[in-house]
Amino acid sequence: MARIAGVNVPDNKRVTIALTYIHGLGRTSARQICDDLKIDRARRMNDLTEDELNAIRKEIDTDKYTIEGELRREISMNIKRLMDMKAYRGLRHRMGLPVRGQNTQNNARTRKGPAKPIAGKKK
Repeated sequence: MARIAGVNVPDNKRVTIALTYIHGLGRTSARQICDDLKIDRARRMNDLTEDELNAIRKEIDTDKYTIEGELRREISMNIKRLMDMKAYRGLRHRMGLPVRGQNTQNNARTRKGPAKPIAGKKK
């Protein structure tokens, strides 16, 4: 397995798909990296030479891409900022409710957690 940006990238997958295993790199970014380095997208990770892997590592380490721990830190700081200034979205994060206007009367179980029975609800 190739190790890029602290992530074990699978060998048997195509380069563009394998790069998406890195948090912060999607298909578009992976394609752009391949195009910049003139690496064929159809090639598999285990077919790449060590020089090509090093070129990919160097390209990802530039300030062009925010990935892994730095990206996670940035996202959590943005959420914390919303909570600190008591914005509506911050309050929804704090209460563990859907943030983007979804209906909570039904179908919000992923965010709210398992249903809690309420006493005295029988007919």
